[in-house]
Amino acid sequence: MKNDGFLAIWSDIATESEIDYLHWLTREHTQERLAVTGFAAVRVFRLLRDDLRRYFIRYELRNAEVLSSQAYLNRLNHPTPWSQRIMPSLSNFIRGGGTVRRRTGLGQGGLLTIAKFDDALPSGGAALAQTVIRMDGIIAAEFLETDHSQTSIRTHEKGLRTGDQSFAGLFLVEGVREQALVTAVDHLGLTLCDGIYTQVFELCGEP
Repeated sequence: MKNDGFLAIWSDIATESEIDYLHWLTREHTQERLAVTGFAAVRVFRLLRDDLRRYFIRYELRNAEVLSSQAYLNRLNHPTPWSQRIMPSLSNFIRGGGTVRRRTGLGQGGLLTIAKFDDALPSGGAALAQTVIRMDGIIAAEFLETDHSQTSIRTHEKGLRTGDQSFAGLFLVEGVREQALVTAVDHLGLTLCDGIYTQVFELCGEP
């Protein structure tokens, strides 16, 4: 992967607002973000649970500095009317961005699971990634490390939400079968955030 920056976001949406949220996300918001120089691609995942409407968004960035670029901050400080309506309705909002420290594997899997670290990435990340990628049903694995100086900047859009959270790092594992993902993470002794996510949308921006 030529781009080593990322932005990762979780949020919950009420059932009655889910269609509006998905239309906003797929018809306006992600296109608006990918129009910012340095935003290369986005993938949207939905948690495979019937009792919770939780989404995980993963942007691929040229580098971590894109998060503090003037072009991106201008978007954050001038949210669209649709964004101003959606943002206050998002709950359990978790956001962090920074650098991809390690990626192993080829291609992308339709299923994803995530281990979230609140303090620091575990030591021996390269060895963990190499171990998991050799397991049945696993496509790719990557370690992401948050740069809080890039993602803690106060903006107008952030002010539309309350109770935002962040993280120190993530370990993402992609695969082709739900049980393969659970087995892989259990084997490594890591704790899943929520469960298994399935990809529902993908969009590429600049080459």
